[in-house]
Amino acid sequence: MKPWIGFVFLFAIGSIGFIVSAWTNPYKNYSEMEKIVLINPGTSSLEIADQLEKAGVVSHRFYFLFYHKTMRWSRTLQAGEYLFKNPLTIYEVADHLIEGRVNYQELTIPEGLSLFEIPDLLEKAGLSKTKNICGILNNTGLIADLAPNAKNLEGFLFPDTYRWTRNTSAEALVIKMIKRFRQVFSTHLSDQIPQSSLNLMQIVTLASLIETEASLNFERPIVSAVFHNRLNKGIRLQSDPTVIYAAKQRGMFRGRIFQSDLDFESPYNTYSTMGLPPGPIASPGLESLKAALNPADVDYFYFVSNNQGGHIFSRTFREHQKAVRSYRRGRLKKK
Repeated sequence: MKPWIGFVFLFAIGSIGFIVSAWTNPYKNYSEMEKIVLINPGTSSLEIADQLEKAGVVSHRFYFLFYHKTMRWSRTLQAGEYLFKNPLTIYEVADHLIEGRVNYQELTIPEGLSLFEIPDLLEKAGLSKTKNICGILNNTGLIADLAPNAKNLEGFLFPDTYRWTRNTSAEALVIKMIKRFRQVFSTHLSDQIPQSSLNLMQIVTLASLIETEASLNFERPIVSAVFHNRLNKGIRLQSDPTVIYAAKQRGMFRGRIFQSDLDFESPYNTYSTMGLPPGPIASPGLESLKAALNPADVDYFYFVSNNQGGHIFSRTFREHQKAVRSYRRGRLKKK
């Protein structure tokens, strides 16, 4: 064998060994505790390798690119936001991008929030400007099969914790929230709707009242019973959260309810209007939706806060007046 052939052979073996060593040795060359790398859709593998090198995630773009093109050539590097914290080998970094292990952020939509609060929450999460999200929240075509007469998406944005990435749009998250509502409805509620005297829109509306009135799960069916009893007897619901909602609609809520708010004529003000509001006033959770369909078997017509997070329930107006006096004394003591 000619000497140069042996030299080439040894050089090739050495080069391969050097490259494999570069693949298998963990690497980290950034001073921060963690490094975020954003790969935009349409970015080429060469550009991705360059980004990773500049970010200090891999030692050299050549090693990453060579590994991808030889060992994982059939797999696509996925776009997204990636979070790196510790030294990683070339193949570990490649696996992150091939498997799409993007850096998810979480956003929790609490029960009882309305379209007056949700846009601000989405803006703070960096998903959209409030003025931009309002158009999406009025896209009733997304729920036309569920609520044909809906004026907006109020009540159908299911309260839950959602995962999102930098590339997620506000519209995509809203669609995800409606999809979650559909899942909950299909699993827990759809079989009961035909037996109810209320349609789905009315059930969600009633559930939103229950959600904004009751914070204790065991009380929700009792609050539901009060509303059902009043509806059946033709008595106004007189729910304070509906007064607040009506005031917010006209930009007049002043932090607490005034007599002028109670007297204001609005289809959402259940002090001035008989029956349920024309639509939900908040996003109800599962327990409130269940309660709307399954009221407790009680003959209460009134309730008032007990100043301890719960309520005092009454059958007669006289009992209710006594409970209201007790509530007011409790408020004075707290002051």
